[in-house]
Amino acid sequence: MNANKSFLSIDFGANTLKAAEFRVTEAGALRLVRYAVKSLGFAGAQEAAREGVVQRGLQELMGRKIFQSRRALVCAPGFQVFNKFIKLPPVDASKATQIIQYEAQQNVPFPLEEVVWDYQILGALPSGELEVLLVATKTVQVEKLFSAAEAAGLRVDLVDVSPAALGNAFRYNYGDVEGCSMLLDIGAKSSNVLFFDKDKFYCRSINIGANAITQEFAAEAKLPFVEAEKIKIAEGFVSLGGAYEEPDNPHQAAISKIARQVMTRLHIQVNQTIQFYRSQQGGKAPERLYLSGGASIMAYTAQFFAEKLNLPVEYFNPFRNVEIEDDVDLEDLAKYAHAFGEVVGVALREPTRCPIELNLMPRSILKRQQFNQKKPYFIGTLVSLLLAIFALSWFFEKVAEVRQAAIEERAPQVTVLQGKERQLKAALNELRSAQDELDQFAGWARERFLFIDMISEIRGAMERAQAAVARQFPGIRPAVWVERMAKEGMDPETAGFGFTMTDYDEGKPKMDRRMMERYGLLPPSGAAAEGDSLASEEAWMTGGDPSLLGGGEQKDTNKIDTIDLTCRGISWANHYASADHAVANALLEELRRSPFFQGGGTNATGTNVTHLSGKIQPAGDGSGTFSFQVKLKLTEPIQL
Repeated sequence: MNANKSFLSIDFGANTLKAAEFRVTEAGALRLVRYAVKSLGFAGAQEAAREGVVQRGLQELMGRKIFQSRRALVCAPGFQVFNKFIKLPPVDASKATQIIQYEAQQNVPFPLEEVVWDYQILGALPSGELEVLLVATKTVQVEKLFSAAEAAGLRVDLVDVSPAALGNAFRYNYGDVEGCSMLLDIGAKSSNVLFFDKDKFYCRSINIGANAITQEFAAEAKLPFVEAEKIKIAEGFVSLGGAYEEPDNPHQAAISKIARQVMTRLHIQVNQTIQFYRSQQGGKAPERLYLSGGASIMAYTAQFFAEKLNLPVEYFNPFRNVEIEDDVDLEDLAKYAHAFGEVVGVALREPTRCPIELNLMPRSILKRQQFNQKKPYFIGTLVSLLLAIFALSWFFEKVAEVRQAAIEERAPQVTVLQGKERQLKAALNELRSAQDELDQFAGWARERFLFIDMISEIRGAMERAQAAVARQFPGIRPAVWVERMAKEGMDPETAGFGFTMTDYDEGKPKMDRRMMERYGLLPPSGAAAEGDSLASEEAWMTGGDPSLLGGGEQKDTNKIDTIDLTCRGISWANHYASADHAVANALLEELRRSPFFQGGGTNATGTNVTHLSGKIQPAGDGSGTFSFQVKLKLTEPIQL
């Protein structure tokens, strides 16, 4: 047998620890390998002392070296588990979860954040309602079970509950029984009543157990609980009542009466449960009774319930369909078989899918177990990462050594190349300096003819405007010319730039002499004779003003971006009232189309584009002319 494939099933009863090791055969059947029982005594049912007693008892069981497996499925004690059947309206599965959550909040007697709870939908009733089994227990109680298991070296994979485990064990062993059967599991502190009728299932927990017999007998006989428990087990029985002679042993007489009283109270609760099952759950009357649990073997217990319920009674055998290893003592197993219903029911969760599957594993423990399962992978990953880091470190160290050797080998070559690099940088600097000078000279050459090109552009615009107006107004010959041209805001006579119509005398140049001398159209005047400074000569050579080369006070007046242009034309207003305005507007449109001036479209407005300034004024001297002003916004400023 491979022990790694076996597993443990443990029932943490109120008075007894019951454990068994099972394995799953190749055919998928459950097979009992070995088992053990450990009594917890009265302290096992006491909240304050239970944790320590359970932990020591489980450690003692594992210390016997009976079991080989360390993986366990466990059953929480019935007295610590709340269970209830609830009915839900017929709804979708998605909405059923929300309704069950609400029902749990309403029915579980503890805040949901303090409990572990689970549910199972058992099926639909004839009315269409869903029947749900709801179970819950305090999280702290489950954590105590895990602490005890871990202290004993066990890993818990499942936490089941008594009603579900008993139900699964009964279905597995007595699935062939017809009619309604009732199972009464009598424990130390509580009892469970279960009903089975084909697929129908119902259960109820009753807070009456065999410890009540011991406590009442100990109080009456004034004995310690431990001694009273020993006497109950050795000599106790349920009194048959009626005209039966009492035993001579006073302890037996007392125990029998007390046992009958306790069993009578239990019978009353069982009878009420039967009535509730039939009236509220739509169940049938039970046809037989099965007894299980540690207290069910007290003498005459079966006869008592057979008399009270008027039903045939037999003891529940959870190993009826379970295979048993050959080395298991069957005679000894028969002494405890009636108490192993939960153990077998929990074990059945391993090889097969059971009718009722609940798990009260807290999320915190599930996450911890999942982490522990992945821990070897994390450790392996960490080791691999460290090895990878070490390998990379060693690799880069070797690479660094090779590179350093290569650097040292090529150091003389690098020194030579660095010298050439410095020479190359010096040559590049000289080249950039020469390029800058070339760009400067090219700019000066372009600017030298910029003004002349602009004058030609103005003349061309006038000719195109005259032609456009002549086509617009048949029978007239429009004419327009420049009367005055000056830098914005300055008098053309003093600005050093500009001309007026008074310059157009016979024999005189048609532009201001200073401008013509500046642009090389005339040689220097006689005023530049003896006594002139070197700056005057340089001005002639560069076409500049002596004041710009240091001969006078330097001012930023050589940059022109706006020109005030005064134009005059022949007036045809006597023939066409709008002819003069047409001439001015036509000229403006042509100037705006020119790349020399800021246009912005023919209909643009504002002072940032070329525009008319002032009004169109007819001449008052009877010359038959009119004048208007244009603000020329240059696209590229002129450097004088």
